[in-house]
Amino acid sequence: MSPRLSAKVENIVSTVTLDQTLDLYAIERNIPGVEYNPEQFPGLVFRLDKPKVTALIFKSGKMVVTGAKSTDELIKAVKKIIKILRKHDMIITGRPKVQIQNIVASANLGVEVNLEKAAFLLENSMYEPEQFPGLIYRMDDPQVVLLIFSSGKMVVTGAKREEEIYDAVRKIYKKLDELGCLRK
Repeated sequence: MSPRLSAKVENIVSTVTLDQTLDLYAIERNIPGVEYNPEQFPGLVFRLDKPKVTALIFKSGKMVVTGAKSTDELIKAVKKIIKILRKHDMIITGRPKVQIQNIVASANLGVEVNLEKAAFLLENSMYEPEQFPGLIYRMDDPQVVLLIFSSGKMVVTGAKREEEIYDAVRKIYKKLDELGCLRK
């Protein structure tokens, strides 16, 4: 990435599958700090401080893990959750299958963007400043959605791998530059 361009992963949402059912009442009884109220929500809420993630654990053995800021952090968190479950006499068989569903990142192009011109020239874009101050751009490769603001700041969502974030930021910079939409 060029020196002006920057991107930072803010949140990774993933699903984890343990091929077994779990006794959520037993987890609630044995592990302090977890929240389980099946009348309100069918999942058990399991929070970690380091790394700072939240896991929603379901009876089916499926989990939704949010809050990780990198793939490495996500893997560490899942391993830690499994380790804590095992430490409290939960029998976990097999390896967890982790699948990233969505990566959300903030990014900065380092220059201002003429959103009116960009909206006119970019296909798959939507810009209605009365409704929302950013231009919404659906990129095909990588398949992500960019919320682009006139300041050059962006939100990137929909990525499945961290590299897709950086790839998208580089590509949109190059495309906006070629279309003459950047105010240098």
